Amino acid sequence: MKQLSRLPEEVVSTYLSFPQRNEFLPVGLDNGTLTVWVLKDRALPLADYMGWFLKYELCTEIVPDETFYPALEEALALWEEEHEHADAEDEGIDLTDAGQELLGWSHDDAPIVRLVNKTIQQAVSQGASDVHFEGVETKFLIRLRLDGVLHNLKELDKRLQPTIIARIKVMAEMDVAESRAPQDGRIRVRVGQKDVDIRVSTVPTLKGEKGVLRILDRSKTILSLPDLGLEGDDLRVFRRAVCAPHGIVLVTGPTGSGKTTTLYAALSEIVSETLNIMTIEDPVEYHLDGVNQVQVNRAAGVTFAGAVRSFLRQDPDVILVGEIRDEETASTAIQASLTGHLVLATLHTNDAATAVTRLLEMGIEPFLVASSLSLVMGQRLVRLNCPDCARREEVGESTRAMLGDSEYKDSAQTVSAGCEKCMSTCFRGRRGIFELLSIDEELRGLILQKASVDKIRDHARQKGFQSMLGHGMELAAQGKTTLEEVLRVTRL
Repeated sequence: MKQLSRLPEEVVSTYLSFPQRNEFLPVGLDNGTLTVWVLKDRALPLADYMGWFLKYELCTEIVPDETFYPALEEALALWEEEHEHADAEDEGIDLTDAGQELLGWSHDDAPIVRLVNKTIQQAVSQGASDVHFEGVETKFLIRLRLDGVLHNLKELDKRLQPTIIARIKVMAEMDVAESRAPQDGRIRVRVGQKDVDIRVSTVPTLKGEKGVLRILDRSKTILSLPDLGLEGDDLRVFRRAVCAPHGIVLVTGPTGSGKTTTLYAALSEIVSETLNIMTIEDPVEYHLDGVNQVQVNRAAGVTFAGAVRSFLRQDPDVILVGEIRDEETASTAIQASLTGHLVLATLHTNDAATAVTRLLEMGIEPFLVASSLSLVMGQRLVRLNCPDCARREEVGESTRAMLGDSEYKDSAQTVSAGCEKCMSTCFRGRRGIFELLSIDEELRGLILQKASVDKIRDHARQKGFQSMLGHGMELAAQGKTTLEEVLRVTRL
């Protein structure tokens, strides 16, 4: 029985002194018998020594990885927080390189080393996508982005800011002496059984240097299209488009809206020995067998547009372009689709209809857009209500005002009160809301006429088009999310 918070001080302190503590874990003490979970046989002597040293009877259990590592992450997050003993403001802080195994750092490491390592470990264990290190007037904040929303993790003395940023730069092999210009770097670590790539960015601000760590968990699995929230007619339309032999399928939305995840879910359905699938991304976020993946490297001359041109000499069937940012990339992708290839790509626009006019504004000829584009899908991610603390309540006045004359303005909705399981955020997990714009003959005619976004939307509505807002309202009516959450992501 796991009782991490009830173990006595002497057990926790002794355990934290072991550099090899990522191989065994004390989980309970009952009537003088210490229960220790062990990952592998080789850690049994460590557990035996701990029992002998503390003069406890010992009960050891060899447990599988999927049981051991979540418990280890939970224990370290709990015990390291409670047993911080060093003053992080001491001079002469050691900035030696961090080890590759973050769950094995020593309790006697330099305070700043332990602080940064522990922050990364907490971010990975809680499923954060980003970690922000930023100074304000009198404090230095560490914030995690969980389910798309930033939450404060720590407030530190502002005098620690230069040292912590310097530590991050050392880990990312960046120039520690340069603080006046933005820098980019990468960290690759192993947290438990997870291989994690971290993109690091620092920029100088008026309040000192700010660092942001984007966490890319290479062990995460690729979800299926239904798992993402695609269903019914939308799922059938999207699958038909990604199974076509040629054309361009665009997925649009802001940064962090799950566009790449959707495209990889699509690739996972079509990957086979009979297809040559090639991707160009910045960075490669998922690893999929049977797919040839290339990462942008501007220093070596590998760009989105250049890679697509090279792919065309590799006899591809499907090409995934991580992002269409400029006219050159857009033009190259369109040429690829017109020569008999299926192109999947992302584009930063607010909705599906705007993607059409965005391509035209980039300088692409209307006839090329009309003849190559087959489907545009806009998407957002909404947070789902925590099922353990959800309850019904009336819609608030401010929300009613935003809804206007909508049919949902006077209804009750399901909201969450906040509990331990959702860490008082009221939400657990996210899913997509979508809008699909199929390019039919009438719409091709509008594109040739350079029709406005409003005309494109009017045509789509006549064909039964459902917006992301409408899709989100349906989820709210089903009690899966809140009206405020839908409005937050669709009306920014």
